[in-house]
Amino acid sequence: MDKITEKNLKLTACKVRMGVIDAVYSAKSGHPGGSLSIADVLTYLYFNKMNIDPKNPDMPGRDRMVLSKGHAAPGIYSVLANRGYFDVELLKTLRKVGSILQGHPDKKHIPGVDMSSGSLGQGISAAAGMALSAKHFGDDYRVYTIVGDGESEEGQVWEAAMFAAAKKLGNLTAFIDVNGLQIDGSVEEVNNPLPLDEKFAAFGWNVIVIDGHNFEEIENAVLAAEKVTDKPTAIVMKTVKGKGVSFMENSVSWHGAAPNDEQYEIAMAELNDLYKALQAE
Repeated sequence: MDKITEKNLKLTACKVRMGVIDAVYSAKSGHPGGSLSIADVLTYLYFNKMNIDPKNPDMPGRDRMVLSKGHAAPGIYSVLANRGYFDVELLKTLRKVGSILQGHPDKKHIPGVDMSSGSLGQGISAAAGMALSAKHFGDDYRVYTIVGDGESEEGQVWEAAMFAAAKKLGNLTAFIDVNGLQIDGSVEEVNNPLPLDEKFAAFGWNVIVIDGHNFEEIENAVLAAEKVTDKPTAIVMKTVKGKGVSFMENSVSWHGAAPNDEQYEIAMAELNDLYKALQAE
């Protein structure tokens, strides 16, 4: 990956993380941990990969992205705002009465949201349906979805995986966010779905394992997925829950909690320091 591009992506991902913290702090509720863990892949897709147009969110030939782990809505809201779909200041209205930015993505009211999601397991099924539609009608758009490791305990995830492989949906790429934690504890303790790479492979998927915070690895995996036309690809990402905010990292207590005033100041100071350091590189 070009070093200038990588630097810009890192700077943008930092701004996306700031937006997540701003949104959850303003709402006094939400899901920061799993939003921060996917900030890098969201940034890569929306700023460096997907064929999209913020001025024309419903462009027929656009690439699609379904956030199957819909509770990580602050993450996709922040990347959409920073990409120009709506004003960044709107992030501070998260979960407020009258705001379009409710606790889970809503395709009817939020520009850039391709599928309403939140009921875990359903998003990957919707993504498979979109990919099948593109294949059926000869459209060349690609479909991406982000699935949580805890979410993969849902049986519907595996029904969708079986379906996508059976239909040879080479235009479908699923990013599996393996941050190791879910609302009640570690995924291994709650209802161990691991090893997810081997399971997706067993279901007939092309599988690539990467560091979900490394832009070069993300790009190489996405480009490799495009070369596989006869089966869907699962990009299994090792990530850090709460990535970018020291006291949130690898802490299950930040799955669904909002920072208080003091914690907000600490989090934003850390992210601002990181942003300045990246600028200086």
